[in-house]
Amino acid sequence: MKSLYTIITLFFFATLFSCDEETTPVGLDFVAAFEKKSIDYSSIVDREKIQIEFSRTAESDGSVWVRTQEDASAYAIDYETLPHAANQLIELPFKKGDTKISFDFINLIYPFDRSDKKIQFFIHKIDYNGSTAIQGYTDLMVGFGQSVGGTMLPEIGGPTQPYQVFIDLSKNKQTGVKRDTWDIGFYNGTAYRVILNNTIYMATKALDETDITKVTRNSVKHLFKEVAMGTFDAANEAYVDSPTGDILKTAIAEIQDDDAENKVYLINLGFEVGSGPVQNGSVGVAGDSRGWKKARFLKRNGNYVVQYADLNDPSFTEIEIPKNPEHTITAFNFKNKSTVNVEPPKNQWDISFTVFTNIIEGSGSYGYSDFVTNNVRAGVKAYMLVGNDQLNFKNFTAEHIDDSLFQNDQRVIGSAWRDVFTGTAYPNNFYIVKDLDDNYYAIKMLEFLNPSGERGHPKFEYRLIQSKSN
Repeated sequence: MKSLYTIITLFFFATLFSCDEETTPVGLDFVAAFEKKSIDYSSIVDREKIQIEFSRTAESDGSVWVRTQEDASAYAIDYETLPHAANQLIELPFKKGDTKISFDFINLIYPFDRSDKKIQFFIHKIDYNGSTAIQGYTDLMVGFGQSVGGTMLPEIGGPTQPYQVFIDLSKNKQTGVKRDTWDIGFYNGTAYRVILNNTIYMATKALDETDITKVTRNSVKHLFKEVAMGTFDAANEAYVDSPTGDILKTAIAEIQDDDAENKVYLINLGFEVGSGPVQNGSVGVAGDSRGWKKARFLKRNGNYVVQYADLNDPSFTEIEIPKNPEHTITAFNFKNKSTVNVEPPKNQWDISFTVFTNIIEGSGSYGYSDFVTNNVRAGVKAYMLVGNDQLNFKNFTAEHIDDSLFQNDQRVIGSAWRDVFTGTAYPNNFYIVKDLDDNYYAIKMLEFLNPSGERGHPKFEYRLIQSKSN
């Protein structure tokens, strides 16, 4: 199973900043804009590259001038730039054929002496073929407050989508992890629940046996076709976790205090990340089968205990895993016999770009690529809106927020943001996300193909609507 679906024909698609001159309408202004609206000062240990993107490829040489403005901070004491600023201006020359430019912000005060320092950068002027257009993100702030927005390109790795990427909106930060580096996750809340790695299409079924040594390949091989994702059988919903993210609806039942009540599970380990090659416009997220395990889950002194083995092993490995309240889930790798870092701490991510196991009503589980989840298990909520002339992503304000619309479902964004048949993001859909610090962000998906039509290159724009401090 190299790909769950293949799109044969792709059409022309628009991007926020196209680098293809043939797709640029005649007479369109040459616009330079910051990639981000803000950067978290505390995340800059040494230096940060600040990028300015062009609306189209430069047809001749030119320069962009950036002006600095300081608040409780001073150039050459708290920070400096490369190129250096003179009289609060930085000149950034560019050459014909360039699509972007950048300069370095150099932090001179790490570790920090105070948290009220701010530096703002403004696009002051553009010297280019007589152009004076200054639009888009014309200013950027480096400070200790939450991010006010920007554009992000989650690095999921192209058409095989090898990485799940976790996004912290308030920090404008992404964290990627290879999808097949873990197998199961232990919930760190009050319930004793175990989740499957649904990014690699795992499935599981409880057996009637409580002695793991009595389970063999011959005793369970009749279940192989049944305990799988994508069988188009509604009954197989029971073998995958609820795609809503509800921790009380996992395929593995709540672990009981009495060991005799905890059965052995047959576990389908899903698929390795695909290795390609992949036809342009298609995905190849599922590679070779990862095989099977048998496992049993117990409690001991407030910790988890997992017993597991290959199907024909006469013995088993037993590992004790403590709860870690800083993370929603503690991930575990059977092969390495150890926990692994997957999700960031629960208060440090809001949405995730990933491959995902979903449910099709009446047809069981099914795999999706380019999927976006929100961190519902930690309390991050979202809702979707379809914009129109009266209310849309650009003019949505705090007055428009409706808390009654937030859902306890991690699939609010899901796959509803893109059309795989045209290769475009739906232009009117946008999303409101409320993070754990009561910051409200509006999100609009922009694209999931790169300029050559290759899948696995998502891009989105977001902006802060209301913060807790407002």
